[in-house]
Amino acid sequence: MHTWGSALTHHPHAHGIVPGGGISQDRERWIACRRGFFLPVRVLSRLFRRRFIEELEMLHRAGQLKFFGEHESLADAVAFGRWLAVQRSREWVVYAKRPFAGPEAVLAYLSRYTHRVAISNRRLVSMDDAGVTFRWKDYRAKGRNWHKTMTLAPEEFMRRFLLHVLPTGFHRIRHYGLLANAGRRENLARARRLLNTPPPVPAMNQAADTPVPNFVCKCCGATMRVVEIIIRRQPIRAPP
Repeated sequence: MHTWGSALTHHPHAHGIVPGGGISQDRERWIACRRGFFLPVRVLSRLFRRRFIEELEMLHRAGQLKFFGEHESLADAVAFGRWLAVQRSREWVVYAKRPFAGPEAVLAYLSRYTHRVAISNRRLVSMDDAGVTFRWKDYRAKGRNWHKTMTLAPEEFMRRFLLHVLPTGFHRIRHYGLLANAGRRENLARARRLLNTPPPVPAMNQAADTPVPNFVCKCCGATMRVVEIIIRRQPIRAPP
């Protein structure tokens, strides 16, 4: 794993948002989870352990795992099996807790990961024959001297940047259940009706007191911001 700093790590994990309930099978009731219940942490940790170990076994049998140094002996199937047996007997930790600032803060936090690029323009310092220089944060540095600069050769800079480009066929955000594309609008409307919750109020233009158009990107699903409105002019007439 190579990093650009604190914000440019190629993260191998995923985030998810799960509602605290769902619509009944007859679609006439909202079934909420128990009060104070979030996730079955012990069940989730053991499920994650089993799935993770199963995938490791598949990769080892396919010869896609490489071992170096003191772990080189794990290339042998018998040694790797003994090592996995130890991992199966350990308790894996799933970290889950209530957000401090509520669900709005969680959505804001996740949006910074799902709708940003690998590195923002403001972190780029210079580009010359020596390479590309950019700013990064070293959280392991003592004191408050976090902000540092790094220079990489152009090909290494592009290699690390492309680590954040999804392969063909992959999606940054996937929706299931209530938010599945096939029935999202009807599901959300029914859920609001069952919960007696009014629909969200569209954003209003304070100056003209008219709704602001909400344009959504077809590629990533993010809200697009209107930068400029170009008024259509008269068409150019052909010469006489």
